[in-house]
Amino acid sequence: MLMGNCFRKTTNNPRPSPPVSATRNFRPDTNLINYTLDELKSATRNFRPDTVLGEGGFGRVFKGWIDKNTFKPSRVGVGIPVAVKKSNPDSLQGLQEWQSEVQFLGKFSHPNLVKLIGYCWEENHFLLVYEYMQKGSLESHLFRSGPEPLSWDIRLKIAIGAARGLAFLHTSEESVIYRDFKSSNILLDGDFNAKLSDFGLAKFGPVNGISHVTTRVMGTYGYAAPEYMATGRAALDTNQPAGMQNLVECTMSCLHDKKRLKEIIDPRMNEQYSLRAAFQIAQLVLKCLETDPKKRPSTKEVLGTLEKARAIKYKPKGKKVCQTSQRRSPSIHYNNGYPKSRTNSPPQ
Repeated sequence: MLMGNCFRKTTNNPRPSPPVSATRNFRPDTNLINYTLDELKSATRNFRPDTVLGEGGFGRVFKGWIDKNTFKPSRVGVGIPVAVKKSNPDSLQGLQEWQSEVQFLGKFSHPNLVKLIGYCWEENHFLLVYEYMQKGSLESHLFRSGPEPLSWDIRLKIAIGAARGLAFLHTSEESVIYRDFKSSNILLDGDFNAKLSDFGLAKFGPVNGISHVTTRVMGTYGYAAPEYMATGRAALDTNQPAGMQNLVECTMSCLHDKKRLKEIIDPRMNEQYSLRAAFQIAQLVLKCLETDPKKRPSTKEVLGTLEKARAIKYKPKGKKVCQTSQRRSPSIHYNNGYPKSRTNSPPQ
């Protein structure tokens, strides 16, 4: 994994200067590589359509290749893969999010935050270069056809990794409010280690005991804390029937009732999980949904609860066998039946 100060790079090549008004208080981290636009064109084969990994509000993300020692562009399949995010031209919002990404990911380093390798800013072109995450986003595994369904253990591993990333941000010397925590922003490496990405909406938290208050709605509807907006499969799915569009509202009664909890758990896991652990997590979800922020658990408490739930191992239901004079190994019968009424939601 790409780490630490190995990304330091010095260069004597001049860079076109962006507008003074846009850069007055902006100072990129010196550990980040300052790429030229031509270098990133070379790394991505001139941003060819077949290198596109995805697209969001900021712009498209392309797969590229760089040398593992010099971090210079390299041929396809040679060196290490990277993800290059390229903004839409003439986008003021894109510029602001680009600056925020460089500010936060250039400053912080943690195993559960995606690593920012470098950046580029030439005239109205601004780009970001990240480590490549082989398994893509959590969203793609939950809502899109193709990938194998995630097991209970992997889901918990991902949840714990994401919680560790948030706990680090919240407890760092300069606490950070992430503001866009959702499945599409949780990226997975080859071993399903989770890393938070997209810090375009992040901001530093309050200092000196001052409470954080905002009147500006930020983030994605259905995912933000209640005081930012009313929470609304994906978390909000307008294609569902009336009364079923808001994930929180239509599942709340099941979270309270252990007997009904299976109704809202992904049937693709074939009930191969500990119901006791699932119920513990359901109670954690209810605490996180408290309208009063003071009643919600901290991210460290969330992390602790998830780790305790992961320690509870799944024990398949076995069929009791009568003892006979001959010693026999009991046969284990898995109960794989489950109503197939769950509708997967389209990605937001």
